[in-house]
Amino acid sequence: MKAIGIEAGADEPRLFEVTRPEPSPGDVLVRTLRVGVDGTDREVVAGAHGGPPVDDDYLVLGHEAVGVVVDPTTTEFERGDVVVPMVRRPPPSGANEYFERAEPDMAPPSACVERGIDGAHGFMSEYFTSPAQYLIPVPDAYAEWGFLVEPISITEKALELAYASRSSFSWTPETALVLGNGPLGLITTAMLAPDLDTYCLGRRDRPDPSIDFVEALGATYVDSRETPVDAVATVHEPMDLVYEATGHAKHAVQSVDALAPNGVVALLGVPGAREVTFDGGRFHKDLVVSNKAIVGSVNSGPRHFHAAVDRLSGLPSQVLDDYVTEIAPVDRFETALTPDATMKTAVEFSTL
Repeated sequence: MKAIGIEAGADEPRLFEVTRPEPSPGDVLVRTLRVGVDGTDREVVAGAHGGPPVDDDYLVLGHEAVGVVVDPTTTEFERGDVVVPMVRRPPPSGANEYFERAEPDMAPPSACVERGIDGAHGFMSEYFTSPAQYLIPVPDAYAEWGFLVEPISITEKALELAYASRSSFSWTPETALVLGNGPLGLITTAMLAPDLDTYCLGRRDRPDPSIDFVEALGATYVDSRETPVDAVATVHEPMDLVYEATGHAKHAVQSVDALAPNGVVALLGVPGAREVTFDGGRFHKDLVVSNKAIVGSVNSGPRHFHAAVDRLSGLPSQVLDDYVTEIAPVDRFETALTPDATMKTAVEFSTL
C-alpha cells in the first residue's frame, strides 16, 4: 500500500510502498480517509523534532487522521464506523501508569511514543491499525472534517487546564489573545471568537488568507511587528487568557505582561534552546500580586478528543471551508506538506 514518510537524515518526504498491516485480536484495521498537516509535521520533516521507530530507518508521517473501520476484529466497533485515532502509544517497554489510567497526554516523553511524530509510524498511509481504546468514534456526517478532531482536542485540553488553574475563584474570561496565526492558532481563534473578545497575533503582510480568516470570525488581527506581545494590553486591552502557539521562548515571558489580573497563559509551543533576558524580579512579582498563572499543555487525552468531536459539530461549515484551503491527493501530497502553506492542508487517501 502507499504511505508518505521520510527517511532518517532526509529533508524531503516521499511515497513508500509498505505492507498493508494485519490487525491482531483487539486491534482495528482502518481505511484512511484524510490526514491533516500542521507545524509539527513540518518540524519532523525538517529534522527538528521526533524520529522513526527504533527498528526502522524511516517514519510514516501524519498524526491528524480520520478513517473508516474495515475490520473490527474482536472489538465493539463495526465495519463502516468512522473513527479518529489518538496519537500517543505506550513505549517499546510496554504500558505504564499513564496508559493504565487512560491519561497518555500526561506521560513524559520517555514514557510514550507518538504516532507520526516520534518513535512510531503515523497515519499517512492507505490503511493503519490501532488498538480499539485509542480510537474515537465520529458521526458519519463529519467524516470529511474528522482530521480536525486531533488539533481541536489539543486546544480543548489547554482550555481545561486554564480553567482548572482559575478554579479557586469565580473566573469569567472576556478577552483572549491567541499567539500565532498558523493552523493551530487559527482553529483556536475560531473556537474562542464566538464567546470572547478575541485577538490573534501574527507576523504576516496583507493581503493574507489567515488575516482574512481571523477578521471574518469577528476577531482582531495584531501584527507583532507593530505591537509586540508585551504591548498588547496597552495598545488594545488586558487579556484574561493568552494561548501561545508560536514556539517562541520569549512569548512565555511577554505573555504575562499581556494578562489582566487573575489571567492565565497556556503555553503549547515547543521552542528550541534560546536565551531570553528579562527582569525576573518584576516577572515573579507580577505573577504573585496580580494572581496570574502559567500552564503548559501538550497532547490530549480521551475526554479532550470527545469534546473536540462535539466542538467540531458546532463550527459553521463556512468556517471549516475557509480554514482548510488544500486537500491534496496522495500523488500530489507535496502541496499539502509545503512549508509555505499559510492555512490548513490535508492529504486525502480515500472517501466514504
